[in-house]
Parts: sequence; C-alpha cells; structure tokens
Amino acid sequence: MFGTVAVPVWLLILILGFAAVSFATNFLFPSVRWFFRRRAEKALSRLNARLDRKIDLFKLAQRSDMVARLAYDAKVVEAAMAHATETGVPGEVAFEEAQRYAREIVPGFSATVYFGFGTRAAKWLSRLLFRVRVGKIDKELGHLDPKAAVIFVMNHRSNVDYVLVTWLVADRSAVSYAVGEWARVWPLSALIRSMGAYFIRRGSRNALYRKVLARYVQMATEEGTTQAIFPEGGLSLDGRVGPAKLGLLSYIVEGWQPDDRDVIFVPVGLAYDRVLEDRVLIEAARSETRRFRNRPLWVAMHAVHFLWARMRGHSKGFGTAAAGFGAPISLRAHVAAGGTVAGLGERLMTAISEVVPVLPVPLVARALGDGAGSREELVARIEALIGRLKAKGAVLKLPPQGVAVILAEGLEPLVRRGVVTADLQPVASERELLAFYAASVPEV
Repeated sequence: MFGTVAVPVWLLILILGFAAVSFATNFLFPSVRWFFRRRAEKALSRLNARLDRKIDLFKLAQRSDMVARLAYDAKVVEAAMAHATETGVPGEVAFEEAQRYAREIVPGFSATVYFGFGTRAAKWLSRLLFRVRVGKIDKELGHLDPKAAVIFVMNHRSNVDYVLVTWLVADRSAVSYAVGEWARVWPLSALIRSMGAYFIRRGSRNALYRKVLARYVQMATEEGTTQAIFPEGGLSLDGRVGPAKLGLLSYIVEGWQPDDRDVIFVPVGLAYDRVLEDRVLIEAARSETRRFRNRPLWVAMHAVHFLWARMRGHSKGFGTAAAGFGAPISLRAHVAAGGTVAGLGERLMTAISEVVPVLPVPLVARALGDGAGSREELVARIEALIGRLKAKGAVLKLPPQGVAVILAEGLEPLVRRGVVTADLQPVASERELLAFYAASVPEV
C-alpha cells in the first residue's frame, strides 16, 4: 500500500495538471469570484448612494439571462410562431431568428466600464472639444417620482450627443441609449454594449424583429431603466429639430398600463457652435439620402492634427456646446388627458425645440443672412434678434460680456472656415453650411 509506483514524467504532469484544475475549479475560482463579487457589490452600493436614480437590477442582470428572458417572452414566442406561419419556415427556425435578434439588441451593462471609464472619458472628450455649458434646468426635474422610469428625449445634432449627455447626467443616473447600426463595428460595439446601449435597426420592416425590439424596450421601461432616445430617428440634416418618428415611443406607450410605474419624459435640447459632421450632413441632405460617406482615414488625420494643435495651445476647441433640460412630461397624465402617441411625439418635439440653447455661431449666422454692410449693422441685427428671442423665452447661452464678444465668438469661426468673407458676405459655395447653423435658432 505504501510502495513506490513508477510513472512516466508525462503522466505525472498530466495527473498534477488535472489535480490543479480540479482544485482551482472547486476551491480557488469560487473564492476569487466571491471576493470580486463582494468588492463589486460594495462599489455598487457606494455608487447607488450618490446617484439620484439607482442602477436597477434589470440593467445588472447577466446578459445571457436577459437574452433568454427576452427570447422566451410569451409575446416574442407568439410573434415567432406567426412569423413561421407567414413565411412557411419551421417554428424552430423562426424561434432561432428571434433569439438572434435578442442577442443583437440586448446590452451587457458594466457599472465598472460605465462609471470607471465611460463617464470619465466622456467628460475628458467633451471638454477637449468644447466649452460645455448648461443652458437651462427646469425646476420640476428636482422633484421627479423616484419610482418612475425616466426617459431623456433629445434632438440629434451630432454623434457627440451621446458623449455630452452621458457626462452631464453622470451624477444622476446611468443612461441606456438606443443606438443605430453605425455602432455595430468591432471593437466599438463591445464598448458601447458594455455602456448599456442597445442596438436598433432603423427602418426595419421585419415584424418579428420589431416585436423583439418592442418587448425589450417595454421590459426596460417596466423595470424603471433610465433611457435616452432620439425621437427624430437620426441626425438632423438641416440643423432644425425635426418631427418625431413614433417607433420607440409607440412601443413604450403600447406596453404601458395605468397601474404600471409612471414614465417621465425629460426633453433635452442640444446645440453646438460647431457640428463636427456638418459637411457630411449637408452632403447627405443634398443627395436626398441618409447615407453618410465613411472616411476613417480623413477623420483620423484631422483628429491627430487637432490633438497636436490642442497640445501646443494653438487651438481652443470648437466653441461652445450646450444642453437645456425642459419640464418633464408624464405619460400617465398624457394618457389620462386622452393623448395619443402622435400627440405625444408632437408635444415632445415642441418641448425639445423650446430648450435648444442659442449659441454665438448660430446666432451670428442667423443675423448675417445674405450679408451685412458693416460690423455696426451686424451688431444692430444681433441686438434686435437677441431682444426678440428673449421676448419669446428662448434659452440663450451667450457670453455675458456683451454683443461685441458675442460677435467675435460667432463670426471668427465662420471667417476662419471660409464660410463668410472678411467684409461680412457669405461665400456662395458655403451658403448651405451657413443656413445649417442659422436654422437652429428659433423663428421670431
């Protein structure tokens, strides 16, 4: 029993290897997982203590569990069977298709990535590119029902919108964005998914896909997940706040019942002195398509040039970026008053347009129009325009030093970019760009 057994070295290594794996699996790994889980729970408790709206369990669930919950939802299964009947494919194939859509849509939120990296990166990038200002915060936002599901609804001016709003609301909540197919690019997709964003196929006519997407949005809303959506459905091609596309809004309203938690929509108006994609958007508008030309090398070259200039102090960024937060709109109150989905869309877009801040470059572009005979004439136009905007109750985020500084901050970028000549005349080839910025100023 206690005799010596001779075994080959390779067999001894194999035995020791199996023993090590068994020890790690049964003793070491569970202990390590417990250690890190405890640390994560403590960090999450500290994080929730400082957030106005706590991170909900729905967001923290394992992604695989959420995919299964969505795919096996009764309404999704029913839609899969209807899809199978309509298309003639086997039920198993239709269900696998629904599962594929669920995996595509469901995010994999990581509080560590969101608050440890995402919000810090958003703050750094926002301040690198712009002077960030808050134009307005409605006083009612400090008294929201803590049990309500909050949904930020915003105009879509730039892809920087995601970055800017993520930072501005970082002390209040983690926001789950609805993002388009542009974000489904490796490795960007993994980062965006870990930030809690869910992917949507804009304009999809597949009924099964729409049902899977609808049920995910409805589940997130039922659980009180804080979300952010762009009702316009895409970037503004002309600078204006456009009409709402009712897809996501209809999913939310259709899935809501009077005895559910209330849904509070918070209108957010975004404005920029410089929209980084402005020429791309104008080109898309000119071609009457929403296809944007992808030029990664061109973007990378300009990014390197900007960073180099910023590091040497030769650039101060792209002017001001500002956000305005309007009065919240309760879904319960809207439905109780007989409101419809279409009426909600119109109401939200009106509320958004009312809190879009007016900044120097758009203001000067609007005052300049077809040109000015002198700086004095332009100053007079700006003063008159500011007066009319104030009378209308527009949100103005302008330099407090006076009209001279407003003119300098608004005119200099336009002249530097070759949009306006030194003698205050629009360059003929750049009239569309000038109109793009002027269009963001409310009509008065």
